[in-house]
Amino acid sequence: MNDLIRRRLKAAREKAGLTQAELSSKLGFKDRQTLAAIEAGQRKISAEELLRAVQVLGLDLEYFTDSFRLAGEGRFSWRAHKDASPNLLHAFEEKAGRWIATWRRLGELQGAKPSALQSALALSERSSFEEARAVAESLVEEWKLGDVPATMIEAAIRKLGTLVLYVDAPPSISGAACQVPGTNAVLINRKEPEGRRHYDLAHELFHLLTWEQMPPEHAETDTPRGTKAKRIEQLADNFAAALLMPERVLLPRWQARGEQEIHRWLNSTASDFLVTAKALKWRLTNLGWLAKSDLLKINDVKLTANGRPREQQPLPRLFGADFVQRLHIALAKGQLSVRRAAEILDLTIEALADLFREHKLSVPFDL
Repeated sequence: MNDLIRRRLKAAREKAGLTQAELSSKLGFKDRQTLAAIEAGQRKISAEELLRAVQVLGLDLEYFTDSFRLAGEGRFSWRAHKDASPNLLHAFEEKAGRWIATWRRLGELQGAKPSALQSALALSERSSFEEARAVAESLVEEWKLGDVPATMIEAAIRKLGTLVLYVDAPPSISGAACQVPGTNAVLINRKEPEGRRHYDLAHELFHLLTWEQMPPEHAETDTPRGTKAKRIEQLADNFAAALLMPERVLLPRWQARGEQEIHRWLNSTASDFLVTAKALKWRLTNLGWLAKSDLLKINDVKLTANGRPREQQPLPRLFGADFVQRLHIALAKGQLSVRRAAEILDLTIEALADLFREHKLSVPFDL
């Protein structure tokens, strides 16, 4: 617990823009060395000192003590529409932080090893789009993602030790990548169309594999052109498209198109790759196979839903199998109370029972 408190005290101090000397003075310490020792884990903070810190920093006690909450330690990059307000993102990030912190804490209780991505892409913001695409194509071969990588990408991400969470998010939020000490996570709005979900998985994978050399913006809502942040997002998009639609598989399909009407070909081929037809259109453009004159002939309306009637498709199971299985074990072993689990997931106890049933698991508590 002391380790958790000291890390969160340091994060809260930095977020408040205070130096160690300034906070030490407010807490009544004789000098900054006392606070430095607490933050370094060389001295425990007393209950009285912690309560003073709560008052001085304007935070609740749970900020420092609740291990089922992320506080000052998670780095998020949200993929959201420009109408997603900062308040909406903040509120949903609080929820997402609880889910990820719960995954990490239950892993600790169950003896799971902390995960940290060992892989990193040899790319920077100075890399060309061609280089980003080439790296993606090489990963398709290295990871054996096959001819339709969309069917394998989630398993590949999980194999890297990354949590994949399918969540019910506001319509203006597509997903996010998150870096947290001891774990990494990708959140996907499960109500997005299937092709968009696959694209978001590939896009967020790029951010996780390049975070240190190319830290993404907190929110990709409306990144201005010509900025470093915009460049990073364009690299991520080129990577994602090449990962999901490798040239070696796409080229024979394009060459065999013949006289087939372009909209019909785009919709059919995109459906085979489990991507959106609009993403395929831009992949062809980036490869230089579609000229500007060709683009003028394409009506994006005809590419909506890959040219098929809008129909209700089965959604991925809420939160995903890994998360729910770990939660099931925790409840069965008494590592977490039923009421607290329901509170964290923002579900009623009845809905929590339905969640386990949806995942074909027994309900580990009495209703």
